[in-house]
Amino acid sequence: MSLLIYAAIVVSLLALLFSFLKRAEVRFYPRGNKKMIELSDLIHHGALAFLRAEYKMLAAFIVVVAILLGVFLNLSIAIVFVFGAVLSAIAGNIGMRTATSANSRTTQAAIKSVEGGFKVAFASGSVMSFAVVGLGLLGVTLSYLIFQDPNILFGFGFGASSIALFARVGGGIYTKAADVGADLVGKIEKNIPEDDPRNPAVIADNVGDNVGDVAGMGADLFESYVDAIIAAMVLGAAFMGTNGILIPLALAAIGIVASIISTLFVKAKKKNIFGAIDKGIFAAALFMAIISYFFLVFFLGTLGFFFAIVAGLVGALIIGYATEFVTSPFHSPTQKIAEAAKSGAGTNVIAGLSTGMFSTAIPVITVGAVILVSYYFAGVMGVAISAVGLLGTLGITLAADTYGSVADNAAGIAEMAGLGKKVRERTELLDAVGNSTAAIGKGFAISSAALTALALFASYIVVANLSSIDIAQPVVIVGLFLGALIPFVFSAFMLSAVGNAAIKMVEEVRRQFREIKGLMQGKAKPDYDKCISISTQAALREMIVPSLIAMLAPIAVGSVLGVAALGGFLAGAIATGFLMAVFQTTAGASWDNAKKYIEAGQFGGKGSTAHKAAVVGDTVGDGFKDCSGVGINIILKLMTIVALIAVPLFL
Repeated sequence: MSLLIYAAIVVSLLALLFSFLKRAEVRFYPRGNKKMIELSDLIHHGALAFLRAEYKMLAAFIVVVAILLGVFLNLSIAIVFVFGAVLSAIAGNIGMRTATSANSRTTQAAIKSVEGGFKVAFASGSVMSFAVVGLGLLGVTLSYLIFQDPNILFGFGFGASSIALFARVGGGIYTKAADVGADLVGKIEKNIPEDDPRNPAVIADNVGDNVGDVAGMGADLFESYVDAIIAAMVLGAAFMGTNGILIPLALAAIGIVASIISTLFVKAKKKNIFGAIDKGIFAAALFMAIISYFFLVFFLGTLGFFFAIVAGLVGALIIGYATEFVTSPFHSPTQKIAEAAKSGAGTNVIAGLSTGMFSTAIPVITVGAVILVSYYFAGVMGVAISAVGLLGTLGITLAADTYGSVADNAAGIAEMAGLGKKVRERTELLDAVGNSTAAIGKGFAISSAALTALALFASYIVVANLSSIDIAQPVVIVGLFLGALIPFVFSAFMLSAVGNAAIKMVEEVRRQFREIKGLMQGKAKPDYDKCISISTQAALREMIVPSLIAMLAPIAVGSVLGVAALGGFLAGAIATGFLMAVFQTTAGASWDNAKKYIEAGQFGGKGSTAHKAAVVGDTVGDGFKDCSGVGINIILKLMTIVALIAVPLFL
């Protein structure tokens, strides 16, 4: 027992060391000229200012909830709750600080070559990803080592989920308010480029890429990672005893080792830069499968869990690349959305909506297949192990996703610093690769959320002493419908928040263009800080209600209708939430890349009627893909964790 636990601790420390070395590598690269450094610093300080304001609110929330947990449940859960929240915040903070210092370094490296820029951006992404897996595995292992009870670990997951929700929701509102405001006024009304320094919202937009897609995504997948491990440990304790607790920790450690090895395969070549990260992702999946095979044969003498791991790994690859196919500007689904823009914004929006709805088919069928395969070979715990397998390669997949945000910022800095057409083309190529990896990352996040939520749901049935959930019972049916309702209500609040904040941003950008003399001619500087302030205040204000709904709804259903109805509630939320998340994120990414496809010279290019229509579609999709869609991933896991922690009160 002790050997595997201490091995998990050693591997988690190895991941943190690797993250530290990658951070040192990033900081070694030059930052560029004075203008590039100035722009990078504006983004860096804006992002940190938002995090400081957000963390002040979160600190108060964590203290209050920890006190309530200590009073109504027990002190141990309260302690690990704080521990999980703190580690999640640290992981996101490390990643965001590195990303905002790597943006201008990526641009500077791209002046010499595309390969150089790629190397810096991917190294930055690796800092984030290995900090997440290192802190996640270390936190779960230490918490179990101290308290010796896997059920206590649900408190750790609750802390991680709380930070993830606020980081993702707040960051999403922030970035999309700035993005929509910058696009509607800058692109449509003023007909200026996306990252034009004359646009007052451009810095806020670049800040948002970091607080939403780096700190937010990091917290999101930190939550999925630890929740999957915890769910598997709880089910393992119920069905296998001590060995069942240790297996998920060992598999997570194997995944970290496989991810570190796979980074050696990520080498950009000028002729095939799009395939560079793909090699790393495939290598990580292969190495994890091979190492897991020998471990499970030696440790258990059976291959049931091995097939569950393979099912999870294959399912993640299928969903990730299916998402990439639908959303890539190089394939027909997104190209058809771009073509629809020739007829106007209405047809562009209709095409995007239908594409998003169709895109739910492959992920749902794939997750269903993963569940059936893993259950057939390893029972209920096999489903949880498949989630651990899917998330085992997080070290490489999250690095690929974070790379996209850094590359996006680098392209913006190249435009704002006026570095010329050649550098801009190179950073645009890096950004295009980032759009592809972001699509894969979002598909990965959605599939991991679905499987993790299902693993937690299986844990809920065990903890609540339910042999089954009878949907013929009226209270269960009511719970089912209430759960199915939550993703829609949550999405409504999130989209409304983005819309309200975007209105204020549009008004401010218009005011500055109207009142600041010489701004449009490039003779005066815009007030970037005012736009940053609007996004910050809107995000902090608007994120409260949807977050509280997600946290309080399970408690209300369990208190009024009982544990069986709460089981129905969770099942309904997972089913509709999974579909809503896939639909919104895929539709949003497709609209975004349809716009980029037109900007690349298709259907009249920038400034054309089709381009203006595509910008409208993109603004609709912004709230979908980076706010409500990704937020649903988190509330599915959060609501199940809350139910698991509160179930003793209902019993």
